[in-house]
Amino acid sequence: MNAFLWRATLDTLSFMPLASADPFGGVIITDWHAPGGVSNERFKATAYVLGRQLRSDGVRISVFRQLRGPGGWVDAPVSTATAAELEDKVLTRARELRSQSAGR
Repeated sequence: MNAFLWRATLDTLSFMPLASADPFGGVIITDWHAPGGVSNERFKATAYVLGRQLRSDGVRISVFRQLRGPGGWVDAPVSTATAAELEDKVLTRARELRSQSAGR
């Protein structure tokens, strides 16, 4: 697994509470997070760091969304762009980390 992708994924998802991180399996799972004062919507994410090289197919993120209804939390659709944006942020951060590391 690529250490820059791993660290970048943790950094990118740090706004959500961490539920589990398995560096050997390359899996990061967040707990539910409600964005800024919203009480009827929450998100969580699962990230897979797949490769040893710093490439765009080296990380996959799945985002889950729920809305609070009268009977409790109900799964809701998430825009496919949401996961893609997070993956792009991870890749950008991983490149920054690699660049910083090379400068030392």
